[in-house]
Amino acid sequence: MSSASAAIPQPGRTKAFLRLVMIEHSVFALPFAYIAALTAMFQLDRNIHWGRLLLVTIAMVGLRTFAMAANRIIDREIDARNPRTAQRELVTGAMTVRHAWTGALVALVFFLGAAALLNPLCLALAPIAVIPMVVYPYGKRFTNFPQAILGLAQAMGPVGGWLAITGEWSWDAVILGLAVGIWIGGFDLIYACQDIETDREIGVMSVPARFGIPAAIWGARGCHTVTTALFVWYALATDAGAFFWLGLLIVAAAFLYEHSIVKPHDLSRVNRAFFSTNGFIGISLFICALIDLLVRGLTV
Repeated sequence: MSSASAAIPQPGRTKAFLRLVMIEHSVFALPFAYIAALTAMFQLDRNIHWGRLLLVTIAMVGLRTFAMAANRIIDREIDARNPRTAQRELVTGAMTVRHAWTGALVALVFFLGAAALLNPLCLALAPIAVIPMVVYPYGKRFTNFPQAILGLAQAMGPVGGWLAITGEWSWDAVILGLAVGIWIGGFDLIYACQDIETDREIGVMSVPARFGIPAAIWGARGCHTVTTALFVWYALATDAGAFFWLGLLIVAAAFLYEHSIVKPHDLSRVNRAFFSTNGFIGISLFICALIDLLVRGLTV
């Protein structure tokens, strides 16, 4: 193939990149950034600022896309040695490292651009937000608790959503951020159980590989108990109404269901717990939070 033909854009390249970063998984973190942003708007002037909400969306999707692409690039050799991940785009050649980095850097530019348009504090803190996104994939090389780094990375979403609206620090947003980080870290403990044998064989560090599957499952249950408590704290701190509390009941029920279908001796339904249940949790709590704010006077 000539260099000229290689330079011609390939129609499937964008699609391959979107598969690489699993763009649909934005559903896990984006609803909580919206909850924080909309609550901040309610407290600010009770009006939805659509332009800022759009910038929050661009920033969140941009940073998450950069993080996922960097993760896949850094982990491509580990992925190649794991049967579960051996079909990922950078392993099979469907996406080159060069093009993956190009997509990652474009996403990073969108994130930084959105932060700059929001307010000076968002722009000043934006580089700090990038750090755990790059450190996380290396975490499994030096700690048995890489989920703690993942949780820190995910906790910044609600904090950033609030800062985007007010330009000021909020401990209420920190409570929500901690809830989200511990939630995601908890279900990643479950997800990591699938790779325990391969991780031990190739030297990847994780809670299941070091302490066993039962310990990881119980750790996830503990995380989700703490998550529920933090959601309750956030509801009390922000004087949430009945619909938000209804959302918390739905979340608690979803957690109970998730942990009823995943057991130390039966991981056959991990994907249902990971993708379906956790996606449902984010969307349902966001819907309930939005209805609650609208009923209490948030103006569209």
